Parts: sequence; structure tokens; C-alpha cells
Amino acid sequence: MPVDLLHAAILPTVLCCGLSYLLCGIPFGLLIARLRGVDVRKVGSGNIGTTNVARSVGAAASALTLILDAGKGFVSLELARHLIPWMAEREFKVFDLDQTAGVAIAIVYVACICGHIFSPYLGLKGGKGIAVGFGAALSLDWRIALGLLVVFILVAVPTRYVSLASCSAALSLPPLALAFGSAPVSMIPLTLVAALVIWAHRSNIKKLLDHEEKRFAFHAPDRKM
Repeated sequence: MPVDLLHAAILPTVLCCGLSYLLCGIPFGLLIARLRGVDVRKVGSGNIGTTNVARSVGAAASALTLILDAGKGFVSLELARHLIPWMAEREFKVFDLDQTAGVAIAIVYVACICGHIFSPYLGLKGGKGIAVGFGAALSLDWRIALGLLVVFILVAVPTRYVSLASCSAALSLPPLALAFGSAPVSMIPLTLVAALVIWAHRSNIKKLLDHEEKRFAFHAPDRKM
């Protein structure tokens, strides 16, 4: 990678990583559940994500959590897609980042997942990265996001194991990205994204192996927000 391209990409990438980490760290599931008088960290699985909100609060709150979590991932990568080339042109007079921008955006993807899993607002605790990861993938390439959704549905519908479907989708991210034209070097940060999501599901994986994992079902009736 030429030195001028490297220098042009570093500053905007670091900036976008910081912004994405802070934005994706916002615990929407926790905030939405609190509006309904529920602390999701103390009920169900204790997770602040969409699935536990669905089980503990209901479908409407879960849907809103999903939209906002996916939205913050989408917005973060959209910001990176526009800001990184713009800063490269304005500050470094580099007008063609070539594949460098793609790698930089993939690195920002990692920051999104880290922000959600290791939220700076919750003492470096958080969710498991599925919704935010899907939103980020939607910005990266809608075909990748569609592929992730298909994998998730194919596993989740017959098994009703959200954790198994989530891990399956995470594992499919690097090959899907490669199949749809992402640069081979981008597989490094994208593989890290997949690894972080699977790591966040480590307790679920243990329960699956021990046949103790709960199948998905709504347990709480919806109440007016």
C-alpha cells in the first residue's frame, strides 16, 4: 500500500472508529426496556439485545430495539463511507483511495461491534452484536446483509435457537463479503467481526453443547409505551 494512501486513510479511519464506537455503544435495548419499567440486565438472560427484550418486555419494544441497534450500525458505516474519502481529498489531496477505503470501512465495522459488545456506557459490557452487525452489513453491501439474513432465517426458523442462528450468520460474513467483491485484505477485520460476535455468544454455545439453551419464544405481553 503506498505511503500516501496509508497516511490519507489513517486519520479519518481512527476518527470514524471512535465515533462508531461511541454511537454503537448506546444501549438502546436497556433504555427502551427502562421506559417500560424493566431492567433487562436483571431478567431473562440478562442481555440487553433484541432477543431478551422480546422475552422480557414484548414484541413492540423488541422491534424498536432491533431497528435502533441496526440503525446505529448502518449510520456508523455510512458515515465512514462518506467521511473517509472526503477527508482524504480535503486534507491529503488523495482522490482515489482504491481498495484502501474498503479496508478502512471494514475496520470501522470492527469498532461498531466493539462499541455494542463493550459499551463505554455500561462498564465495557453490552449486547452480542447481531443487530448492529446486520445494520453495518447493510451499509457495506446490501447483498451481504441479505445473505446474512437468509442464513439466520434458515437456522432460526427450524431450530428456534437464536444464538445458533446468530453464530451461523456471523461465520458466513467473511465468505459472503469475499463472494460479493470485498478486497481479500478486508477479510482480516471482517473475520475479527465474526470472531467477536461468536465470542459474545460463548455462554450460549456452552448451553447449546449441554442441551440447556432455551428456544426462542415471546413471554411478556405487549404493554403501551
